[in-house]
Amino acid sequence: MTAATRPDICEETMFEGARAILCVIDPSVHETRLVYRDGEGRPHGSVPRAVAALVAAGQTPVLAMNAGMYHANMRPVGLYVEDGAETAALTTRGGFGNFFLKPNGVFFIDADGRAGVMETEAYAQAGISPRFATQSGPMLVIDGSIHPRFLPDGTTRYIRNGVGVRADGKIVLGITRDPVSLGSFARLFLEIAECPDALFFDGAVSSLAWGAEMEIDSGEPAGPVVAVFGKAAE
Repeated sequence: MTAATRPDICEETMFEGARAILCVIDPSVHETRLVYRDGEGRPHGSVPRAVAALVAAGQTPVLAMNAGMYHANMRPVGLYVEDGAETAALTTRGGFGNFFLKPNGVFFIDADGRAGVMETEAYAQAGISPRFATQSGPMLVIDGSIHPRFLPDGTTRYIRNGVGVRADGKIVLGITRDPVSLGSFARLFLEIAECPDALFFDGAVSSLAWGAEMEIDSGEPAGPVVAVFGKAAE
């Protein structure tokens, strides 16, 4: 894949007047991981630095994007699990901001490589032992319905990104090129990506790398990063 060439798993679309990118990941063909810290235990702090570290380690991703919210010290706001090790615990508390616009939720990949998006309270009761997990909020789509607190088309618009899982188990990573409302972004996942459950990752800081090159770079920090890799042929 040449620099800045769109991977064949990603498609550009127009939805409700805004440009968007949807990438559909088949777990039988691609591996999805979460990355957060370098070999010294320091947060990468941005999508470009995370990608650069992966490339330097000989693990160039097919694509990568920010995957969850973070505190000022770059610590994940909610649950974060990488390779089975929990860095930050699940939180069910309330608070201010998009993360706490409940219901919020968790994107996870289990030990068998199956992915899911689940509302936080349901996840807490499900007894899942994930290999990877990141908590964010709000949920965009819950059991086929748009988040109940979203306006149909609110006045707050940002470039936004998120994740959904389709009924066939494929993961959909989505990001807009143009600012959109949360309501419109949720409909993108429900109506176009056909995800019965989808989770908001972030807005304004949303960034996307194709291979080693940044395709959408907000220039803002990032905590957890989701990266997709091709699987070696068996």
